Amino acid sequence: MSNIYFYIFIILMPDKFLNKYRIQSARLSNWDYSSNATYFLTICTADRQHYFGEVVNSEMQLSKIGEYARECWINIPNHFAYFYLDESVIMPNHLHGIVLIEKPYIDNSRGFGIVETRHALSQPQTNMTESERLEFQTPHFRFRNQGKNTISSMVGSFKSAVTKFCNENKLTFQWQSRFHDHIIRDKDEYCQIRNYIVNNPSNWKDDRFYSL
Repeated sequence: MSNIYFYIFIILMPDKFLNKYRIQSARLSNWDYSSNATYFLTICTADRQHYFGEVVNSEMQLSKIGEYARECWINIPNHFAYFYLDESVIMPNHLHGIVLIEKPYIDNSRGFGIVETRHALSQPQTNMTESERLEFQTPHFRFRNQGKNTISSMVGSFKSAVTKFCNENKLTFQWQSRFHDHIIRDKDEYCQIRNYIVNNPSNWKDDRFYSL
């Protein structure tokens, strides 16, 4: 297979996966969640409590917890090699974010071939020195890398960092135990999801997660 160059809206997802047509469920049982792809994530607070702030005049006003959650989120690429962030929003009781995993090369054992990806948010890391690479991969003390660069380990570390901050500052807070992930499959889906995230504050009262 010849090398294919993907932009951020073109997702590493063949027409067939393991010789089967695309699986429609949000979580693919046979998918390696450390693989190159673009993921749409939703992470909620417990019981949809408004721990992150409130929407005022169609704009999100972050609480102390919300500010810290945003800081942790935007620093994810500093803790997880080859993880890059696209659009995101923190709402009163949840966070939406598009996360791209873009390793320079992927394993050819399942027939995907060697693929190089390119997008507007990052440049390939192949020219890094060894010391720069080690620094890039070293997690910040607030994060606890669970040993594997997967979506689940990233979300777990992010949630742990916010929880630790709240405990240390005696702030009431609790996450919903699970999170929702979805592999974005094509340009149209990417544009729809990105538009939804951008307009989430202005459409808050019509949102599925809306609560008083």
